Amino acid sequence: MQRLQSRSQFQAVLAGLTLSRTPHFALHSLALDEQPEGGARQPLFAVQDVWMGAMVPKRWAKRAVTRNAIKRQIYALSQDFEHELKSAAHVVRLRAGFDKTRFVSATSCALKAAVRAELQQLFTRATTNPPQGTT
Repeated sequence: MQRLQSRSQFQAVLAGLTLSRTPHFALHSLALDEQPEGGARQPLFAVQDVWMGAMVPKRWAKRAVTRNAIKRQIYALSQDFEHELKSAAHVVRLRAGFDKTRFVSATSCALKAAVRAELQQLFTRATTNPPQGTT
């Protein structure tokens, strides 16, 4: 599995299809044959493989420790589903914050379990259901 690195890679994937959504996350995908050309006429995704990126905005997770914990969960679970995901570029985006009254600590076991359960649901939906559309 390859990781997305550049801003242009993330933007290209976010412009693609939304494979699945949960209350807090969205999984976006871009088929590698649909990729736009890079700046110097080189493809954005040079290798035909599963590409993965994680977006956890400060807007929804204020503390860096929380953002990093969520990203670690995203990358760990994406490796579990690597063989079920198509050879494409994917981005998991946090689209809503977790309740601070319910999850007081930035890295509590309860928060990690909730994130993991929702990510498993997100990847399961993406690998079993057809895409939902382009938004």
